[in-house]
Amino acid sequence: MKVVVECEVGGQKLSLTTGQLAKQAAGSVLIQYGETVVFVASATGPARPGIDFFPLTVDYRERTAASGKFPGGFLKREGRPTTKEILTARLTDRPIRPLFPKGFNDELQIMSNVMSCDGVNDPDVLSINAASAALCLSPVPFKGPIGAVRVGRIDGELIPFPTREQIAESDLDLIVAGTVESVLMIEGFGDQIPEDEMAAAIMFAHKELGKICKLQLELRDKAGVEPFEYEAPPENPFIAKLDDAIYQRLNSAMQSTVKAERREGAKAIRDELIEKFFPEEAETTEDGATRAQFGEAFHDLEERAVRELAMSGRRLDGRTPDMLRDVSCETGPLPRVHGSALFTRGETQSLATVTLGTSRDKQRVDGLFEEELQRFMLHYYFPPYSVGECRPIRGPGRREIGHGCLAERSVAPVLPSEEDFPYTIRVISDIMESNGSSSMASVCSATLALMDAGVPLRQPVAGISIGLVTSGDEFKVLTDIIGDEDHFCDMDFKVAGTQKGITGIQLDLKNEGISEEIIRATLDQAKTARLDLLRTMLTAIRRPRAEISAYAPRLHQTKINPEKIGLLIGPGGKTIRAIQEETGATIDIQDDGTVTVSGGNVSVVEKAMAHIEALTEEIRVGRIYDGVVSSIKEFGAFIEIAPGKDGLCHISELSDGFVKSVGDICKMGDRLQVKVIAVDDQNRVKLSRKAVLAEQAAESNGDGEAAEAEEE
Repeated sequence: MKVVVECEVGGQKLSLTTGQLAKQAAGSVLIQYGETVVFVASATGPARPGIDFFPLTVDYRERTAASGKFPGGFLKREGRPTTKEILTARLTDRPIRPLFPKGFNDELQIMSNVMSCDGVNDPDVLSINAASAALCLSPVPFKGPIGAVRVGRIDGELIPFPTREQIAESDLDLIVAGTVESVLMIEGFGDQIPEDEMAAAIMFAHKELGKICKLQLELRDKAGVEPFEYEAPPENPFIAKLDDAIYQRLNSAMQSTVKAERREGAKAIRDELIEKFFPEEAETTEDGATRAQFGEAFHDLEERAVRELAMSGRRLDGRTPDMLRDVSCETGPLPRVHGSALFTRGETQSLATVTLGTSRDKQRVDGLFEEELQRFMLHYYFPPYSVGECRPIRGPGRREIGHGCLAERSVAPVLPSEEDFPYTIRVISDIMESNGSSSMASVCSATLALMDAGVPLRQPVAGISIGLVTSGDEFKVLTDIIGDEDHFCDMDFKVAGTQKGITGIQLDLKNEGISEEIIRATLDQAKTARLDLLRTMLTAIRRPRAEISAYAPRLHQTKINPEKIGLLIGPGGKTIRAIQEETGATIDIQDDGTVTVSGGNVSVVEKAMAHIEALTEEIRVGRIYDGVVSSIKEFGAFIEIAPGKDGLCHISELSDGFVKSVGDICKMGDRLQVKVIAVDDQNRVKLSRKAVLAEQAAESNGDGEAAEAEEE
C-alpha cells in the first residue's frame, strides 16, 4: 500500500513515500524536496559466524541522469564513487550507527540513489532523512528516527534547507543530525564563526529537525509497521570471571604516556588470561564460553579502565581533562618543495607539503550540478607505519578522503582570493605517526606549510579534537584525545578555527546523543586549546613568507578588454603561440578577459606581459609611442604604434617646418616617436611627430634656463 506523508520545512514541502517501490527490501522510502528526489532502501541479513562488530554499510550514488546530464569523460557509465558520494555516505552513516544496541551484529546495508535533482536543492541531507525513515520501517532495532537539516546564514539570519545559490552567499554551511531529544552528528564550515553563534546555529538546526523526526513516525504509523522488538543476547559469561583483581592490574598497565607501552601491558595480561582460560589453544572453556566472548569481555574491561580514569580527572597518560599534549612545530624541513612543515602533538605527527601551480592545474569537479574548477586541494595519506602496522597499500579509503576534505574545508576560508593570489594550491598531509586526531594535526601542518610557501593567509588556522566521557548525569570533556580515548569514550568532536572563530567542525558520537550544555562546554574548551596551539605555531613562523619559493612558478594576471581576446589569440592561435614560443611563458585566457601568465622566473613572465600589454592596450590620446614606419604615402606615413595597430602621421605633422616629401623625413622600418592627437569614430588614429619635437624643445629650453639660474 502506497503511503505518503508531508510537512513544510524551510518554506518548501518535504514528502516521504513508501509502499510503492522496492517492496522486497527491508524498508524503502522515496523522499522529495522541491524537485530533488532521493530513493533509499535498506536490506538485512543474518550475522556472520564469529563476527564481533556491527557490519553496517552505507552507499550513496548520484547518477548524472538525475540532472539530465551524461557522465563526463570517455566512459558514459558511472564507476567508482566520487568524493562527494563518499562524503555523503559517511554523513548518512555517522548519525545512524550509534542508534543500534550493543551485540546487534546482523548485516545491514543502506543504499541511497538520487533519482532527480533540480539543481537548487542538494540531495545529501535528504539521504540522511530517507535512510532513517527506511530503518524505521525495517525489522531492525533502530532507536530512531533521526532528522537532518542543513543551515546557512546570510546577513546574520539563519536559513534552514538553503538552496545552492544561498549557500554560495552564506558564511556558514552547517549540517546537524539528531533525535528529538539530542544532537548526534555535526558537520559544518564557516568564515570564522564565533563559538556562541555556532552553538546557536546548531540548536536552531536541532529544533528544525524535530519536524522531520515526527514525520517519520507518522509514516511508520500509517504504514502499519510496529517497532521492532529486540531480544538482547545472554550475558557474557566472562564478565563474572574477569574480577576486580584483573581489572586493577589492567588499570595500572594501561597508564603510560607511550601508546606502545600501554598496548604491550594490556597484551601481556590478555595473553596470560587466554593461556589460563584456553589451555593448549582450546577454542572454548569447559562451560562452553568462547574466545570471542572473552575478547568482548576483555574489551569491556579496557573500556571501563579508560572511562573511570577520565571521570576521575586523571587520564591514561596522566593529563588533566583540559590539557594538551606537548606540541612542536618546524617549517621548511624539505628542500625543493614550494613549502613544507612538520607538526607534532604527542604521538600524532603530520608532515605537510605545498605545491603551487597555475590555473591549468585546477581540479575539474563534475556531478549533478554545474562543473566546477577547484583551486585548493588538501590530500591526506594515512600509511600503515603511522600506527606500527603492516598491511597492503591501496587507493585512499573513505576515512582518508573524509579526513582530507575536513582539513581542506577548515583551511579554505582563510585563503587569499584568486585575484590576490592566482595560484592553484595543493597540500599533502602525510601522517607519520597517529595517536588521536590526525585530521586536526593536518589542519595545523597545512597552515604552517602554506605560510612557509608564502601564501598570504588571512589568519592562521589550528584544529583540535575534544572527547567526552559520561557516567549517569555527570560528564567530562577531554581536550586532545588520544586513540584509546577516541575508541573507548563517547565522542570525537573536532573543531578548527582561527583566533576569531570556527572554520570547521565535525562531531561523531558513540552514544545516543549530546545536549546543548555539552556542545557549549566543548566549543569553549576547544577554543582555549586552539588558542594555545596557535601561539605555539606562531613561534615557528610569525607570518607568511614575503616571497614564494624560487622553485615555484611565477604568475602574473592582467585584465584585457574581452573584445581583444581574439586579437591576442590570433588566427588559429598563431599570435599566442608565437608569444609563448618566444618567451617560454604559458598564457591562459578566460572569457572575462583575465589573462594569467606563468613562467619559470620573473623575466620570462615580464617579457610575455610586455607583449600582451603592447598587443591589447587601448590607444590613448595624448600618449607618446615608439612606433615603426610601416607604409609611406604622398600624404603621410603610417606608423605601427602597437602590434597590429597603425596610425597616420600626416605630412604636415612630420616636422615643425615645411616638408616637401615624406621620404625626406623617414623611410620604411624607421623608428619614430609620435604622439596620438586624435582617435575618430571609426577608431582611426591620428599621430603627430611635430608635437613630440615641440615637447622635447620645451624641455630642453627649460633645462637650459634652470642651468643658467643655478650658475647665477
